[in-house]
Amino acid sequence: MKLRLKIWRQPNATEKGKFATYDMDNVSPEMSFLEMLDSLNGTLVEKGEMPVAFEHDCREGICGSCGLYINGHPHGPQKLATTCHLYMRVFRDGQTIVVEPWRARPFPVIRDLIVDRTSLEKILVAGGYISVDTGQAAESNTTKIQKENADESYDSAVCIGCGACVAACKNASAMLFVSAKVSQFALLPQGKVEAKRRVQRMVARMDELGFGNCTNSYACEAECPKGIKITNIARMNREFWKAKVCGQKTV
Repeated sequence: MKLRLKIWRQPNATEKGKFATYDMDNVSPEMSFLEMLDSLNGTLVEKGEMPVAFEHDCREGICGSCGLYINGHPHGPQKLATTCHLYMRVFRDGQTIVVEPWRARPFPVIRDLIVDRTSLEKILVAGGYISVDTGQAAESNTTKIQKENADESYDSAVCIGCGACVAACKNASAMLFVSAKVSQFALLPQGKVEAKRRVQRMVARMDELGFGNCTNSYACEAECPKGIKITNIARMNREFWKAKVCGQKTV
């Protein structure tokens, strides 16, 4: 395959960036997108040019660090796939591919395609934890949990914190991420101890860090590589108002 790449290059957070164009020949359709960028960087290094900086770790769709904005989509055009699981066979021979970093104020550019996503970690630190007894683990069947709740909690917990929801949202809202982290505990008895404090602290921290509001465009759900549902946002709102206004116990 022959491809034309238009890649955002930016030396650091303070300097202005711009797109650079690279033409590539002999790209295998079986390459992953990151392998294709590895190949490009090998060519650039051989020419004495600076390689394109991009983030990655596991390359197994688990860590969430590989997020790139590709042809107008977080993680690219393939549904339910992270950038590291995006393969070049999705693209056409001769196609132009535009590659950008996440565009959101809470995600400042570090260099080229790498952004600082520690704002998501700060939200987790604010309340994304539970209190448990230490020592020997209790027998699993002593805590009874409805299967529906266990399934929904698991579906929320698969969020990898990649930030695609923020990148997809016109308001740079992090509510899908925050609501998934609230839901995974709100649905289980282990999450009841900090329930009221958790949702209030995480929402407050999200607002402090400059993330926008949700306007129900569903772009976050459509672009999430793990299929996190927007119904989590409704649950988070219920948890928040119960804690903030009604003073009721969370469900």
